Amino acid sequence: MEKSPLFTPITIGKKEATNRLVINAMECCDSDELGNPSPRTYRRYARLFEGGAGVIFLEAITVSYESRARLNQLSIMPHNAKALEKFVAEMKRVNPKPLFIFQLTHAGELSNPEFSRRVCVKPLPGLGGDLLSEEDVDAIIDQFVLGARIAYDAGADGVDVKLCHGYLGTQILRPYNDRPWKYGGPWERRRQFAFEIYERIRKAIPDPNFLLGSKVTMWEGIPGGQGCAGPDTAIMDLSEPLDLLRGLKERGADFILVSAGNPSLTIALAHPDKRIPDYAYLHHYFQKEARKVLAPEVVTMGSAYSIFRDGNNNFLGVEREKSSLLYWGNKNIEDGVVDMIAIGRQSLADPFLPKKLLKGKPEEVRWCTLCDACMELLIRQQPTGCVVYEKEYAEILRETRKKYGVLKFKHT
Repeated sequence: MEKSPLFTPITIGKKEATNRLVINAMECCDSDELGNPSPRTYRRYARLFEGGAGVIFLEAITVSYESRARLNQLSIMPHNAKALEKFVAEMKRVNPKPLFIFQLTHAGELSNPEFSRRVCVKPLPGLGGDLLSEEDVDAIIDQFVLGARIAYDAGADGVDVKLCHGYLGTQILRPYNDRPWKYGGPWERRRQFAFEIYERIRKAIPDPNFLLGSKVTMWEGIPGGQGCAGPDTAIMDLSEPLDLLRGLKERGADFILVSAGNPSLTIALAHPDKRIPDYAYLHHYFQKEARKVLAPEVVTMGSAYSIFRDGNNNFLGVEREKSSLLYWGNKNIEDGVVDMIAIGRQSLADPFLPKKLLKGKPEEVRWCTLCDACMELLIRQQPTGCVVYEKEYAEILRETRKKYGVLKFKHT
């Protein structure tokens, strides 16, 4: 297994990842009341570091506690600095090899109005919120830059400026944002939000060893969404996302994690559904198109690989041995589709997957069943983990359903 493409090292910026497996940013609603890592947070990440992936993303950590999606969400503000420094030091003590990257986020219209201020760049049916002014967005850019500085001082290897999955970066970038203002209308204005954050982070942190990148939605799958041909059509047009990647590359990006969809609106596109898993193949197309723009200077990471499992899945018209996570990860790296692959739900099911695969023991992996109960816990604002393999989270789910009933996903 050591000689397979997945287990070869790769250079990202001026640092090296020991293998091509990436742990996606997975929010789990278990910070303390100040937005600091709790004992449960420490336990989760210690296991991921023991698991031995090449890159580990810290779940979406909010730059604004005023507007946030989760009640118990990690935050990155001055009062969190010492706690984050302690947290990074402990994870590096567990295993110094994985690169640890913080995903910086602002929820925008996905902020939960039950405990924070919901804001938007243009009201979207079913969401909306207080309309952000140009001054508001300028202040949010300041918060991203400050967050990056706190991450750097805490010892993180880099930051991911979140530009995906319907959060504020997506809301500004999408064609639907045709409002005539500094950050809306023509593409040249909408992309400036991301470009300015990159330019200012590179200026504020001139250390070339500090990694900078983004998780990017290539196609959001809603009319006017990111990667659509206009503000009132859902027809896919990658012109803007690819131009965004070129611009981020020019401004010092070291990596891009390619994604799609919006879990709040098009969840099966963001996280392919086990009953109709075929969206996963579309992710391969997005990864290939992105890598054409980014390679060789910028590392392309791809998501939506958990769905393939060990080949025991619902993909049709394909042999089982050619339909696994291992098969597609190795093949897509060999074929130049992507440089690294990221796992999300699978990392909750088995944080030790990299170590087990490296030892050539895939039969020992606790494969994600794709039940999406972890998503149910997340949506319910409960501590989140795998209910199939972890009794602690199974009990949380039981108590949550007893109180609220079973959550019915809109895509089911």
